[in-house]
Amino acid sequence: MSDLRVTATRLFEGVWEAMITTSDPTSEAPNIGVTHLDRRVEGVEVMRSADAKHWALRVPVPREAISDGVQTFVVRDLNDDAVLGSFTIIAGEALADDIRAEVNLLREELDMLKSAFRRHCLETT
Repeated sequence: MSDLRVTATRLFEGVWEAMITTSDPTSEAPNIGVTHLDRRVEGVEVMRSADAKHWALRVPVPREAISDGVQTFVVRDLNDDAVLGSFTIIAGEALADDIRAEVNLLREELDMLKSAFRRHCLETT
């Protein structure tokens, strides 16, 4: 079982960045692999941070992975094949449908609240 923890920091200019912490900060660089659709992502970098208390992880998002729908990337410790985390990119119509559904749900809840508030006002006057 891996004692590594991955904490996402940002996605910027096509590179997903995270921080890797471990119970032993003096250990060697962790052996990290990232996959998308069960294919290895090339160019993954693991670098010691400036304060030497953690490791910086940089994962370039492959151009071919940017498309409509939900794209999930899995981060693993290759020494024991433990899944450390993942990140997801959502784009295109899948996102638009999700947002529309959420807005519709919010409208329905607002209508329900308006009705309850009006009923309450009528009952208390």
